[in-house]
Amino acid sequence: MDGNSRWAAAEGLPVEAGHREGTRALRRTVEGALDLGIETLTVYAFSTENWLRPPAEVDALMEIFGETIDRELPDLAEQGVRTRFLGRRDRVSDDLQLRMEELELKTAHRERLSLWIAFDYGGRTELADAARRVVEAGLGADEIDEDVLATFLYAPELPDPDLLIRTSGELRISNFLLWQLAYAELLFSDRLWPAFGEADLRSAVREYARRRRRFGAR
Repeated sequence: MDGNSRWAAAEGLPVEAGHREGTRALRRTVEGALDLGIETLTVYAFSTENWLRPPAEVDALMEIFGETIDRELPDLAEQGVRTRFLGRRDRVSDDLQLRMEELELKTAHRERLSLWIAFDYGGRTELADAARRVVEAGLGADEIDEDVLATFLYAPELPDPDLLIRTSGELRISNFLLWQLAYAELLFSDRLWPAFGEADLRSAVREYARRRRRFGAR
């Protein structure tokens, strides 16, 4: 979900307005995914590196995130969306942690779509944390393979993505799901995130459907 600040600048609005419009884009995208029958959707909301932004912007992001938990996501739950959070939680406020946990519990039985929100997430941090947990579990080197290591990731039950959509014209994955994206198809859109909508999602899915996935084979 990239491009909020550039969208706001282009519209002559403060950065916070771009982030708020990005929340509306999230809702449009989730509803579009429901219409398409997509069962799992993961969005990158806040990275471990985003803490380096100006404090006022970080504070605004935390406020908007809390409002999204309280207003937008419960509405999506009524449409069958289960919300789960991916990443570390030790750097957010106790109040925000509690609201995240409550939403996960309240939506646990929704089954149309699993929405994973990567928040305070970094792919390298996830792998480092997984390695640390392997050591804490006392596993020997001969006991570790890909399947075992995968069980120590933040969400072992999260399926590997079929398609990554990166908005705003940037041609990089920015430390997102480094393990899980091994064989994902990549699609880079010039659309800034606040302007992204259901038509863009449908176009991306059509492009994905035209591709032939080989997973390293012929």
